[in-house]
Amino acid sequence: MTAPFRFFPDPDLPGWHRWELTDPTRYNAFLAPLSVRAEDRGRARVRMVPQRIHSNIRDHVHGGVLLGFMDVAVFAAGRVFGIVNEGGASTVDLSAQFIAGADAARPIEAEVELLRETGRLFFVRGLIVQDGTTCASFTATARKPGSPT
Repeated sequence: MTAPFRFFPDPDLPGWHRWELTDPTRYNAFLAPLSVRAEDRGRARVRMVPQRIHSNIRDHVHGGVLLGFMDVAVFAAGRVFGIVNEGGASTVDLSAQFIAGADAARPIEAEVELLRETGRLFFVRGLIVQDGTTCASFTATARKPGSPT
């Protein structure tokens, strides 16, 4: 069986890693390409390059896409934190606040901070930023892979 994710040095962004699904027909592939890098202890940065299909009629990144990006960024960051290696993790909850529109023609980044890790769960908070502007904030709880459902 093929591993569901690939994690490898990003050829376009030195110091970053590409985090992607091996199956391009899955939802995460809709947000690709995604890149991730470790920041200081317990922090990670996840980058998405929006395409026209991610935009709304105001040429901003659609709110649904931002929510999806937040959700996927939790697990991309979890990979950098050493919590998530392969599939099987799931979102328990995600709360978001939209603050400003994100231009669909420029990259957006999720700044993710690990707040706590337990045996089965991990807790994060984050910001979606674009060129120094905070576009949204979020908190999330996720179940680690391999935990009972």
